[in-house]
Parts: sequence; C-alpha cells; structure tokens
Amino acid sequence: MTEPNDVDPRSELREIAAAVRAHVEWLRVSGAVGLPRGERPGATPVRPELAPDPTPEVVAPTTLRSEAPRRDPPRADARPAAPGFALATPGPAPVAADPAASGPAPAPAAAPTVPALPPEERTRRLDVLAESIRGCTRCALHAARTQTVFARGTGASGLCFVGEGPGADEDEQGFPFVGKAGQLLDRMIEAMGFGRDDVYVCNIVKCRPPNNRKPEPEEMAACMPYLNEQLELLAPEVIVALGATAVQGLFGTSEGITRLRGRWKLFRGRVPVMPTFHPAFLLRNPAAKKEVWEDLQAVLRQMGRVAPSKR
Repeated sequence: MTEPNDVDPRSELREIAAAVRAHVEWLRVSGAVGLPRGERPGATPVRPELAPDPTPEVVAPTTLRSEAPRRDPPRADARPAAPGFALATPGPAPVAADPAASGPAPAPAAAPTVPALPPEERTRRLDVLAESIRGCTRCALHAARTQTVFARGTGASGLCFVGEGPGADEDEQGFPFVGKAGQLLDRMIEAMGFGRDDVYVCNIVKCRPPNNRKPEPEEMAACMPYLNEQLELLAPEVIVALGATAVQGLFGTSEGITRLRGRWKLFRGRVPVMPTFHPAFLLRNPAAKKEVWEDLQAVLRQMGRVAPSKR
C-alpha cells in the first residue's frame, strides 16, 4: 500500500522533463550551442596548453602553405616581361592558378642538421668536394667523360637550380648549363632579378651520359651522395628542379614533369623545391615559357622578392 508521504514516480519524471525542456530553451535563447561535458570519473585532466584546437583548419591535400601568412604580391601579369625571356603571346583568359604554385611553400618539418657556414668556409668545402669527385668511378658514366661537371655560381642569393646532367658543351668546358639551354637559363635568371653568378647551378649526375641520354637509375643513385653533400653545404633557401629527372633524383618519384611542375615539395623535409620544365624543353616548346614564368614568380614570392620591371 502506498504511504501518504511517498512521491508518485510518474509525477516526478514529468517534473524533471519539464525542467530539462526549460533549461534547453534557456540555452537556445542565450546563444549556447550545447551542454557542458564533464570529465569521466578518474580521468586525468587535460592541461589547457595541450588541449586540441576545437576548430582546426581543414586544408585540402593539394594545398601547401606555410605557417606564417604572407602578403599577396602585385599581380604577375601586370609586370612587363624581362628582356630576352619572352613570356607568352596573347591568348585566351588564363585558367586559375594551382594553389600549390601560387601560395608559399610548405613549412619545413625540421631544422637543418648542419649550421650555416661562413661563405669562405662553405666555398672551401665545396671546392674540396669538387676535387674529390674528379676521379670518381662509381658508375659507368666515367668511362666516356672528358671531365666531371660539378657546379657554377656562388649561391649567395639563396637560390639553387638542379638539372639532369652535362651535355657535350658542359663536358668540354667543365661547367653546367653553358650550351643553348644554359643561355636560356641565364635569361630566366636575369628575368628574376638575379645575377648569373649569384645563383648555384648543378646537376643530378656529374658526368655526361652517352649521346645525352637520360641517366639510368643506378647512375643517379651512385651520384646522389655528391649532390646531397653539395646541398647540405650550400644550404639554399629555395631549389628549382629543372625537368623530371631532377625531381626524380631529389625525391625518387616516377611522375611526369607535366603533373609535377608548379607544385611545391620539400627536400629532406626542410628545403622548398619548385619543379618546372627544363630549359631544353622550352627550346623545343616555346609556349611552355608561360608556365615556367609562373613557377619562377612563385619562387620569387617564396623568397620575398618580385621580378624587376623592364626599363
């Protein structure tokens, strides 16, 4: 039998439900978006500085960006073409640029393992390395070479170009990019506002492949330790990879340069690399200069520079 002071459970539930509805309505009116969630009994409290960001930024996989925002530079198409490096003939309206090329490079994942060297010491060590490879016989390319081809330029600007390998002119003179493709590269460098010797230019392999063929994978693998040491000593701010072979040597990828160009990559997790077409390709396909100029302007933005105006 029910005692006079006992509470009817159904009446109590109705009262609780009415109270909850009233509280939820108050939260809605006051602008709240949810109820607070208490910690589980016995759970270790989360330190505020280690708590995850409640609203993380979602970045598309193909979009690479640095942690620090950068100012948008002046419109590239408003700048006149530099002398000697024609950009593109008038044509249809351009397609929207790839954000991976138009934006800054991804932030480095780790600090350099080697501290920056004084310029004199860096030059001395690079000279020692160049001398050490003169008699290299690590692969079959040494058999037909005239001489090894190490590099040209000081790299004082922080910019480095990496190509495929020496050709006939380079094999004869001992410096990379001195033939027709090298002359076009010089005009590209000038259009960017750099002096020819202010940038560093080198190749994946140091000996000329027979008939200027593409280096074989084992030849590239044999020579890559030299290039790795070059880049470690040089510590460039940005690398421009000229052609598919250069990108393959730096990253081991088999993708074609048409898919790779204009998309920032990181060498060893810390040096921004911009893949673009090789100057020899531009000699055969002048229309591709437009894409290369877009890539080079992205490099300038990454370095905080703009192309000089035509005088």
